[in-house]
Amino acid sequence: MLVFFLMTGIFFILLGLAIHIKKWHFLISGYNTMPTEKRAKVNTEGLGRLIGVYCYISGGIFIAAGVLNALGIKTIIIPVFAIFLILTVYVLVKAQKYDGNIFDEYGKLRKGAGKQFVRPVSITAVILVGVLVILILSSQQTKVTIAEDGFQIHGMYGEKYTWDSIESIELMDELPTILLRMNGSEFGSNLKGYFKTREMGTVKLFVNTQYPPFICLKTSTGISIFNLNSADETQRIFTELSARAE
Repeated sequence: MLVFFLMTGIFFILLGLAIHIKKWHFLISGYNTMPTEKRAKVNTEGLGRLIGVYCYISGGIFIAAGVLNALGIKTIIIPVFAIFLILTVYVLVKAQKYDGNIFDEYGKLRKGAGKQFVRPVSITAVILVGVLVILILSSQQTKVTIAEDGFQIHGMYGEKYTWDSIESIELMDELPTILLRMNGSEFGSNLKGYFKTREMGTVKLFVNTQYPPFICLKTSTGISIFNLNSADETQRIFTELSARAE
């Protein structure tokens, strides 16, 4: 995560310099696809400055998040993405003020331009909120409930396992070596979904890597590895599942 945050932060800062200082306004999404006559009505100086400042702030946020994450402050991830998403929505709304096709020279909305302004901002806001919801769900601790016919892991990628489908269950002090995220989420120490490993091939993970041990469950459909909020809680669930699965 440190490398991801640092590289993302550097990317944003370089992008800000290119747009704000170098005047490479063709890098601004939306502006670069406008017809020539519409581009002439855009205040590129003001828009470039706004996007530049947005990129500088975003870059600083991600670099700071990377440093804090490296220092062990894993809870910073969700607030960072929330701030970034809110900032992005704000800039998207603010950027419309520099478009002379939507607002006149007095800052008033041109007749008939309302739909052109509201629709893209609304769609973007919905998408960003959806991403934020996914981030929050991905960071939730694993929850397990036990029933007469089996047990269930709740949340994203959750699944119900019947007792007769379990081939083996063991407690592991370390995770297998992760080579690639196949179809899953990785936010800080929280891994959920399908990952390719060196020792076991593709497995389904519901783990917080900071809280070993891990329960490795082999069933007729594959391998799932999970743990809970603490080592004691994981040990307790392992003991109960082992007894039920026999």
